[in-house]
Amino acid sequence: MAKTQTFGDKMKKKKLVNTSINIKVIKGMKSETGSMRLVETFVRVNDLSEIDKIDFNK
Repeated sequence: MAKTQTFGDKMKKKKLVNTSINIKVIKGMKSETGSMRLVETFVRVNDLSEIDKIDFNK
């Protein structure tokens, strides 16, 4: 028997629930020994214009 539903048909049926964007933030911090340490975190925003409003000190 032939397949009645293709992968493309399945994807058309799914609705986008989450329209937010994940952004990787890399922050350089000076350690106690004096060397640089990179701290990576992911931040979720709804729009790219919200990047300026994010507090990166967390």
